[in-house]
Amino acid sequence: MEITLKRIYEEAFPEDGYRVLVDRLWPRGISKEKAHFDEWNKELAPSTELRKWFHANPSHWDEFSVKYKKELKKENPGPEFIERLKKQNKITLLFASKDEKHAHPLVLREYLEQVIQQMKSDTK
Repeated sequence: MEITLKRIYEEAFPEDGYRVLVDRLWPRGISKEKAHFDEWNKELAPSTELRKWFHANPSHWDEFSVKYKKELKKENPGPEFIERLKKQNKITLLFASKDEKHAHPLVLREYLEQVIQQMKSDTK
């Protein structure tokens, strides 16, 4: 399974595979019809508190990443998500942030890839 990232404002292509919006808030300026997503998964997004904290402190990317990883490990939504979508060849995580180098799906993708590896190890 390949996991890619894409801004929701970019054009959708069949090659995107299964498209999942991973923001807690609906992206501004885009209709649900134009978004072309298969699923809106708010549980994979950072908590409201963490999102607001990072929005106020965007220079704290490293600290945000650590805090978000802790949230993901605590809540652990990955195994259910990956198990449910295991037949998908490609999943594209959609997000609205303009800053593609400091967007939470970067952390989320790393977490999901670790979940996939762990699930593979567990089945051996």
